[in-house]
Amino acid sequence: MKKIYDNADKALAGLLFDGMLIAAGGFGLCGIPELLIAGIRKAGTKNLTIASNNAGVDGFGLGILLENRQVKKMMSSYVGENAEFMRQYLEKELEVEFNPQGTLAERMRAGGAGIPGFYTRTGVGTVIAEGKEHKDFDGKTYILERGIQADLSIVKAWKADPSGNLVFRKTARNFNPPAATCGKVCVAEVEEIVPLGALDPDNIHVPGIYVHRLIQGEHEKRIEQRTVRKRA
Repeated sequence: MKKIYDNADKALAGLLFDGMLIAAGGFGLCGIPELLIAGIRKAGTKNLTIASNNAGVDGFGLGILLENRQVKKMMSSYVGENAEFMRQYLEKELEVEFNPQGTLAERMRAGGAGIPGFYTRTGVGTVIAEGKEHKDFDGKTYILERGIQADLSIVKAWKADPSGNLVFRKTARNFNPPAATCGKVCVAEVEEIVPLGALDPDNIHVPGIYVHRLIQGEHEKRIEQRTVRKRA
């Protein structure tokens, strides 16, 4: 089965459709699938629901899909760095489903594991719990959260082999593994594709069985918040 494609356009061909649910890896701007996001913008796919920790920033990451009015709904934890996101939300142009960060990660992981729902104490007694089933276990109240099963997963890894086994680098691992597993189809972009057998099996973070298509490319790796110390 061919998994390696020349570029994002070819890797996304035949997968995109209006109204689809996309799970995107990344935390802030760290480990985001920037090449695939650019490919989705170029394709012009509309009315997207995107499950991602955040929505990028103005002019970069998922922010370029917001600016192009391709996103109908965001399922996110943190959205504080994107002025266009805030504008669309306040003017009711964008639906937002806020999730506690750990809950969002577990919803993706559960979806990838075939688990339709799970109970958690996080959010009990807050607006997060409104409209959700409550159940008591051992004298404590939990709420039911649904697993996320996306039409498409887009993730960014450090290395891959031709079988699609993925290795992430340090903090860029973040939401990428659960996002990768919860999609019906997963497309990964990587910095390097190495020969079969080059990756230590004990250090593989996402097995290739979850990954359907791969691209290799150059990444900008923009820094979201740059804090520097003045020289003495």
